[in-house]
Amino acid sequence: MSKNSIIKYIKQLNQPVFTTRDISDISQKTISNVTQSLNFLYRQGVIKKLYRGIWTEVTNKQISPYMIIPYLFKSGRVYVSFLSALHLYGVIEQIPQTITLASMSHTKKIKTALGTFIVHKISPKFFFGFDWYKGTESFFVAEPEKALADCLYLFTRKKKQYGYFPEINLSKPFSIKKTKAYLQKIQDKNARMLAQSKLKEILAQQGKIEQI
Repeated sequence: MSKNSIIKYIKQLNQPVFTTRDISDISQKTISNVTQSLNFLYRQGVIKKLYRGIWTEVTNKQISPYMIIPYLFKSGRVYVSFLSALHLYGVIEQIPQTITLASMSHTKKIKTALGTFIVHKISPKFFFGFDWYKGTESFFVAEPEKALADCLYLFTRKKKQYGYFPEINLSKPFSIKKTKAYLQKIQDKNARMLAQSKLKEILAQQGKIEQI
């Protein structure tokens, strides 16, 4: 496939991120043929490889790590949560070093050209409380109250870093009542009590004694 032909197909897709499969489908060429052509464009500095089989044009300056989430996890649902979601909502100021996601599959780490993604496994019965980010339908994100509840859920599973929140802001519109309701959904009694105790400690540190 010629350089001009594959660039034409990339333009036809009209999306900031595309996959080898996308080009194969639109061009009706084999994956092997398309892979060779894309690797040629990559060596020419026309496109950038974000992850295996996931690409973007070098001229695209608007690309965000969150944009590739649907491409990384096409076979299973995940949602942005924990510290990443809290930062997106401005509940914590510190920018997390990784993007944290909740899933019902195994915990794993994925390194891409745009950043590192940490996927944490949570119980299917605790896999709720999320929606499309700002209605964009690009990736799912936990509600801020569920993101905090998810952190405390991990805290009960010996991931102590998820119980530490420097400069956390739990002022309205954040609903502490909603976080408490989410924690009630933790099935294991001991884990539920530990998460609730940790929340009380956080509230005390925030001076929100009346909401404990």
